Amino acid sequence: MKEKIHPKYFVTKATCACGATFDVGSTKKEIRVDICSACHPLFTGKQKLLDAEGRIQKFKKKYSGVSVSAKKKAPKKGKTTTRNVSKVKKKKK
Repeated sequence: MKEKIHPKYFVTKATCACGATFDVGSTKKEIRVDICSACHPLFTGKQKLLDAEGRIQKFKKKYSGVSVSAKKKAPKKGKTTTRNVSKVKKKKK
């Protein structure tokens, strides 16, 4: 195994947004998470709504001036093909 190519491994504290802390192993000295097992709805049974970085507001701002309109597409001009079964030749084996 080559020497001096692997990152340092730390026993660090992970801190959740709810305030819970726990020890984990990582290559980073400090870890902050948005959700953990202490506040996750799967473990707690409570519904929690997260809006990360205002994504809903970004979407509304981006599409605020756009209106929905139903445009009918014109049929394509070109050759329409219908298959006539009587003209199809059977292949000989």
